[in-house]
Parts: sequence; structure tokens; C-alpha cells
Amino acid sequence: MKLSRSLKIAAAAAAVTLFAAQPAFAGVPISGAGSSFAAPLISACKVAFQSATGNTVNYGSGGSGTGRSSADAGINEFNFSDASYTPKISTVLHIPVVAAPVAIAYNATGGAANSSVAQPQIYLSQQTLSDIFAGKVTKWNDAEIAADNAGKKSTVVYKKDAKGAVVKVKGKPVVLKTITGVEGVSLPNQPINVIVRSDSSGTTQNLVNFFIAQFSSVWTKASSGTFASVFPGASLPLSFASASGSSGVAALAAQTPYSITYVESSYASNSNLGVAGIKNAAGNYQLPTAGGTAAFLSAATASATGVLTFNYGTTDPGAYVLGIVSYALVDSAKTDNYAKATTAFLKYLLSDACPNTNPSLQYSTIGGSLLATDNALLAKLAQ
Repeated sequence: MKLSRSLKIAAAAAAVTLFAAQPAFAGVPISGAGSSFAAPLISACKVAFQSATGNTVNYGSGGSGTGRSSADAGINEFNFSDASYTPKISTVLHIPVVAAPVAIAYNATGGAANSSVAQPQIYLSQQTLSDIFAGKVTKWNDAEIAADNAGKKSTVVYKKDAKGAVVKVKGKPVVLKTITGVEGVSLPNQPINVIVRSDSSGTTQNLVNFFIAQFSSVWTKASSGTFASVFPGASLPLSFASASGSSGVAALAAQTPYSITYVESSYASNSNLGVAGIKNAAGNYQLPTAGGTAAFLSAATASATGVLTFNYGTTDPGAYVLGIVSYALVDSAKTDNYAKATTAFLKYLLSDACPNTNPSLQYSTIGGSLLATDNALLAKLAQ
């Protein structure tokens, strides 16, 4: 269903009361695993949830593949995956709880990334981004990259409240202004060292889904969470390296001169990596922000089961086209207090209180009819 205006209004009203009441049980420990993409938000929000309810949350971020295999094995009260799949347990639901951008992060300097050496601002078109990860553009001073970085770029900036959170009206972020930013830099005659995930990753699958949708003549293999299996070639080039988890690829990129990778924004900033502005269909080069993610998701469609279909060609001027969601995988057949505590925690993750704990993480609150879909799915869980 399209994320319609009327449903956005109803969902916004529902969000106000989503976590208004403390559950009638306390002291219940719940556990989860999976997406490293969702881990920073879970870590930021669980302390306040524990304080409010007395329930404790333990989360191990082993990657989306771990989340899916754990859900299939009935391990943990909840698991997270950044990509949808068909669970082996028929009562496991997909609930799109976490929304944030995938950053195209880079270390474009000649040494290890550090806070004393600022990364240049780089802009990339969708075509150039695809060509880099397909191994077709191999030098930082390639003509494609030079063309992307010529001239000043237009960028939409969203309004924020006093806490630094994006202001939304009827589920859509409010545009503050459009700015003409700095001109892209001239980049050196150095090889591009591409770093990808070695583990099964929903972040990887979202990235390659974008490539498959936009550049199907190049990315001809079936979608997968393992980058090497989707790469449009017999094997990864020698200029490609891999690491496990978001923290792993960010750390390796920080140590590798002239490298590029894909990772959640907070991992990029924590590793002193630069993040690219990606060109959208409106011609603007948007950075990976909560506002850009919300604008992109507002053009998506959602099934009754919560699975999203993204519109990479949206002409929303502020859309950041690598916005994704992470799905909570929860068994709706469970009815004990552990299951009830899990429902309460998911409601808390969806509430306004959670993302506002640290706006710098760039997570976006779920709104519009997607929140209405979430509420319908949550109603199927133990209360």
C-alpha cells in the first residue's frame, strides 16, 4: 500500500500513545541478535527502557544472517535483519522498526583516518557508485568521479527541533532550506580500495538491491546478503578487501588509505571517515541523514506484512536513496512475559523517546502508514 496522507495523520496520532503506559510486569531479561546496523540505536535506547520498565535487554550484533538463522532456530526473544526473507517458523513476523541511512564512507587521505586530518567532501552519482562497487571505476581521479565533483552541489536541509531531531508534519520531514554547498575536490591518482562485508549482511543486500534495481544490465546475479556472490564478475578484484560486521568494515576502512565502504552513519563518524553525498533523481546530492531517509521512505510501498518496496527513482528533492529499514523478527506464537517484554521494547524503539536520545546517530522515526502497519503487526504479539 502507498504511504498515504490520511494514514499518515492517523499513524502520527497513534505514535503519541504508542509507549504511554509502563507494562504490568518487570524484571524480565530479553535477548536479541542480528543486524549490526540496528545495534547503535538499540544500545542508545535500551538503558532508558530498562530504567522505565525494570526489564533488561541484551543484544548481540552478529549481522543480519545471524538474526535470520537465530529466528529460524527459535533462539532469542527477538532478532533483527536488514533484509526480508521467508522464515522457517511460519509465525515469525517482520516488523520494520529501525530506519536509517547506509553511508558510503571513505578514507580519501594517504594514511589512517584520524580526527586531525579532515576528510574531503566527495559527491557521487548513482552510476559512479555502481561502477566503483562493480570494479569498473578503479582510480580516485577517474573522469566519472571528477565529473560528479565539478561545480557546487544543491542539498536539501531539514528542520530540527531543540534536541536535534528532524521535525515532521504528517509523517514527512519539514524542509528548512536548500543550500548550494562547496565544490567537490580534485582527487588523487590513487587506486580505490573497496571494502565490503564478508559476513551475510542485510546492509549488503540493501546496497546490492539498489544496484540491481538501478543498473540491472551490470548487476545480473540474484540478490544476496553476501557481496561476493552478487559481484558482477567471476571473483572480487585484488583491490577489494572484506571484514565482518559494520564495526569491522569501518575499522578496516579507517586503516586503509584511499578506501571506500558502506556502513551505518554512526560507524563512519566514530571511525573518522568521510561520507559521500549521493545524487538523487531530483539532481540534489544528499548526505546520509535522518531527514533524507524519512523523505526516501515516504515514497516506499509496504505490504500488509511490513515488507517494504523502495522507490529509488523518487523525485523528492531531499531523498537519500540508500535509506533502509531493519526488521524485528518476532515469533507471534509466544505469549509469556518474555514475549510481552519484547513487545514493550519494540514499542519503545518506535516511540519518539527512543531516536531522540541521540539524534547524531541519524536514525529516523517511523511514521505515516508504515507506522500504522507496525501497530497492526505489534497488535498480533503478546501484550
